[in-house]
Amino acid sequence: MANLQGFDATQVPETVGFHPLPPGQYVAIIVASELKPTRSGTGKYLELTFQLVEGPHAGRRLWQRLNLHNPNQLTVQIARAELAAICRAVDVLRPNDSTELHNRRLVITVRQKVGVDGEIHNEIAGYAKWDSGAGAQSAPTVPQSSVPPWSRG
Repeated sequence: MANLQGFDATQVPETVGFHPLPPGQYVAIIVASELKPTRSGTGKYLELTFQLVEGPHAGRRLWQRLNLHNPNQLTVQIARAELAAICRAVDVLRPNDSTELHNRRLVITVRQKVGVDGEIHNEIAGYAKWDSGAGAQSAPTVPQSSVPPWSRG
């Protein structure tokens, strides 16, 4: 039980729900990554959090899960190909840690999909390099681990 004494809902605006983003291309960065176990417990996926950084939807986030450890080798192959596309888009071809992919601009292609709940959801359908017009991207220095998150136990 939490003590809510002093809270007055009349003094706080209600949360406005997010509607799905229109299909299209958006400039984004990866702001978080985490290796998580699959629901079945038979594998692990890398969850990437993308944040849009330009335009009217700046600040919105989308998530992508890459099943890098899975009994189904086709699933792993698809996830590795998608990770390779992300690496090429942010120009980090041999990452030792997923944090090396963070804070680097890329273009993501977003589409809409009807979920099992019947609601329309967004999904990331592709990745491309971001062209600043000036050519170079700036990225912060991040600590490097010799064991990538998709190989950690």
